[in-house]
Amino acid sequence: MSTHPRILIAGGGVGGLALAQVLHHGGLDVAVYEQDPTPRIRNQGYRIHIDPDGNAALRACLPRAALDRIRETSGVSGDLVAGYTHRLEQVMAQTFPNVPADEITHVDRNAFRAGLLTGLTDIVHFGRTVADYRITESGRVRVEFAEGGTDEGDLLVGADGVGSAVRRRLLPHAEIADLGIRCLYGRMTITEATAALIPDDFYRGFCWAADESGCGAGFAGVRFRTRPEGASDYLMTTLAATNERLGVTDEELYRRTPKQLWQLAVEATADWHPTLRELFARADTDAFFPITIRYARRVDPWQPGPVTLLGDAIHTMPPTGGVGANTALRDAATLAEQLLSSERSRTDAVAAYETIMLPRGFDTVDQSLRLAGQLFGRSA
Repeated sequence: MSTHPRILIAGGGVGGLALAQVLHHGGLDVAVYEQDPTPRIRNQGYRIHIDPDGNAALRACLPRAALDRIRETSGVSGDLVAGYTHRLEQVMAQTFPNVPADEITHVDRNAFRAGLLTGLTDIVHFGRTVADYRITESGRVRVEFAEGGTDEGDLLVGADGVGSAVRRRLLPHAEIADLGIRCLYGRMTITEATAALIPDDFYRGFCWAADESGCGAGFAGVRFRTRPEGASDYLMTTLAATNERLGVTDEELYRRTPKQLWQLAVEATADWHPTLRELFARADTDAFFPITIRYARRVDPWQPGPVTLLGDAIHTMPPTGGVGANTALRDAATLAEQLLSSERSRTDAVAAYETIMLPRGFDTVDQSLRLAGQLFGRSA
């Protein structure tokens, strides 16, 4: 039996896997439990923006093999963020010249998870959902799985996303609020025929178009540096609006098939510029799914102990700032730094992490909400 502390991580997403990598290679006994039945991502999105903070956290957390794999399968670097009217009139543009060749600017979710899983085959357990936990008399944490069975460790890290079961037990008073925006994620496979439809700027980074009603659409290309097996280059097509603007209730929205959601996006942009309409019309009809845009309300610090939280499990934020994954990566790097410090007890390490993570995470939520207000005309 290992004499090292045993760290249980609920959730095998961006933050959970980055944390597993750095703790495992730091010599700790780590087990990750992920509810997805396979490594393939469920409906959470397609393209993830990686900023300089995210790059720094990846370098701090990952061994060379994993980092190289992620870089090799990342998207060709972009240098532009731009905004347009629904008539395709540019209203703002910000360029990022001289991006270092080895810098990662964006990744595909599935390729990213595959890279983060490098070398963790025996550590990550798929199809295992942490449903609850309790603190034992000895001060350890015993987790219970929805599928049956238990495991026990010295520290439990809830990295299990917006619906976190760990957060519900640790902070039953914590609130996750609905921003009132529904997002239809989709994509258009880039082929010889569809490539000609994409404006040059849309290849360069993230571009946002919106009409006067608050309905907006995001477009961003993913052209792999090295294409993973079975993958294709694509343009992410994302439509965001209220239920009222879409003309459907939540019950109707979440009951619709991918093709019906695609049709809804086509109808919602029927009076937009022909180029934008064509991008939705030529999108993959089986690739659409809906997401509710939510955010976490700020919570006060709690008494540190053998359970903590990371990423969306504690500071869920709208995707408008493009920083959710980067904040989770920073959480992982910060927590690992504290846990691997020989000068701190485990409780002190968790306390030091939470002192940094909480204000940083919720300040980032606030920034994302301010941007959401600008994009959607709605404040939290």
